[in-house]
Amino acid sequence: MKVHDKIYLNGKWVAPSRSETIEVANATTEAPMGRIPAGTAEDGAKAVEAARAAFDSWAATPPKDRAAYLKKIQDGIVARADEIAEVITGEVGMPLKLSKIIQAGNPALHFEQALAQLEGETFEEQIGNSKIVKEPIGVAVCITPWNYPLNQITAKVAPALAAGCTVALKPSEVAPLSAFILAEIIDEAGLPAGVFNMVTGYGPIAGEAMVSHPDADMISFTGSTRAGRRISEIGAQTIKRVSLELGGKSAAIVLDDADLPKAIKGVVGACYMNSGQTCVAHTRLLVPEAKYDEAKELAAQAVAGWTVGDPMVEGTRLGPLASEDHWNRVESYIQKGIDEGAEVVLGGAGKPVGLETGYFVKPTVFGKVDPKSTVAQEEIFGPVLSIITYKDEDEAIAIANDSIYGLSGGVWSGDQDRALGVAKRMRTGMVDVNGGRFNPEAPFGGVKQSGNGREWGKYGFEEFLETKSIQL
Repeated sequence: MKVHDKIYLNGKWVAPSRSETIEVANATTEAPMGRIPAGTAEDGAKAVEAARAAFDSWAATPPKDRAAYLKKIQDGIVARADEIAEVITGEVGMPLKLSKIIQAGNPALHFEQALAQLEGETFEEQIGNSKIVKEPIGVAVCITPWNYPLNQITAKVAPALAAGCTVALKPSEVAPLSAFILAEIIDEAGLPAGVFNMVTGYGPIAGEAMVSHPDADMISFTGSTRAGRRISEIGAQTIKRVSLELGGKSAAIVLDDADLPKAIKGVVGACYMNSGQTCVAHTRLLVPEAKYDEAKELAAQAVAGWTVGDPMVEGTRLGPLASEDHWNRVESYIQKGIDEGAEVVLGGAGKPVGLETGYFVKPTVFGKVDPKSTVAQEEIFGPVLSIITYKDEDEAIAIANDSIYGLSGGVWSGDQDRALGVAKRMRTGMVDVNGGRFNPEAPFGGVKQSGNGREWGKYGFEEFLETKSIQL
């Protein structure tokens, strides 16, 4: 078991103000795999204050010098990639093979993108008699989730540091161990004291103290819509910039001219990735009424290929959920779907046979789902797919848009122009056409109650900059 008893403040590992700790459970065995400090409000305040003290100097550091530090951090992440993947597989349950690609690969990519943004960036342009200057916004408080823990941290920290901001980080207490690896790498890279600070603990305690601190200029948060509302309320008190990447209930519209087997297989993959613990998961499958029977059979066949088991074992495609609390939440939604009358095409309540230990759920497909029902409207965050039928294209778009969320979605059609037309009518921040692959340079983020602001590439970099005009 990995025991961490210190937090990272002002360039040093220091003891927190109190001795309380949080245990981190292995998602597969349910046994403790780590222990971290339960940071206090005082610790959170110290992180922001250290970042404030370091800001002026870091903001004035030439971009090429900032880039040199970022390259050292990227190299450190690459060197410890296997360790990062194994730790996150233990915490979250993603199969190890995928963790090596996604959970360990994306963090290095975020630093690579940040370096690309700094290359040749002058932070100035001339418009008429005005010099337009892009400046770092200041102290960035980054609050991150557990489902893609280091990916979400580095999606914020890398562009923030590149832009010249200083950082106070509060990672999720459910999957925090990779954050300590990053802090160790940053410490070894020799980043100036106070430029990066990390406090672990609970959101309502350490997190709120950081978000509400008057020295914080920006809040970058990824997590639940409920928590995002709270952060927005707190940030509004001092008019902080607040960037939110929140929940989703993404719809995949399969049009009547689509290759149905290919589409259904693609949607199942987009729903079940990381055991459904993905904000952009395509959890609503919209199919023409006439193709419902065929679609549900194809979905059942596709899901049957998602082997459930130990994520450390080769061949496993669906690991456990990340925690007991989350398992209970997902199970309650599955039971709610049954109670509300959805057809259970596959799966259902309870753990899979032979997997009584670990936070495993049965991969579940609901059919004939009422688009107004709970499982069609609320984010479940587990391997649960809801099949909804529609009469025509306009109704499909109306159902897809009938959600408080607007993060992602998909369209499948034999006619790409037709699919593109539907995609443009969907009120969502991202849409995949015929399974279009993820582009890390494209903006990542949503609309409505899925949040505001964008991450990845130049869009994520610009979130941490303020614009000043100087009239000459």
